[in-house]
Amino acid sequence: MNSLDIRPFIPVKELNVSKAFYEALGFESDDTNDEMTIISNGTCTFFLYQTVDIGTEANLMFQLILPDIQAALNSIQKVQNTDIRYEPIKEAHWGKIIYLWGPSGEMWHITELAT
Repeated sequence: MNSLDIRPFIPVKELNVSKAFYEALGFESDDTNDEMTIISNGTCTFFLYQTVDIGTEANLMFQLILPDIQAALNSIQKVQNTDIRYEPIKEAHWGKIIYLWGPSGEMWHITELAT
């Protein structure tokens, strides 16, 4: 896979409080929905998402942005000797995504953004 970017998803108890904190530090926010916002400053970008269960590996998510999601799916399907869990490519207005869970339960959002 040829990656372009990686963006962590950070679990927070109160989204509006966390968003205000990062804005006060000079970051900009862009809400994706009522439970998630993108936080950015220059080339530094990450997501904040609302959750009641802070600190468990089930909440740990990352976004990996790639130029070719089909190539990523081909690579995922070739993985052997491990219990791999993923969902097929889904399309959205912003691009395409594969949900992939790592061996410890961490979730990857393998993403090809629309151009």
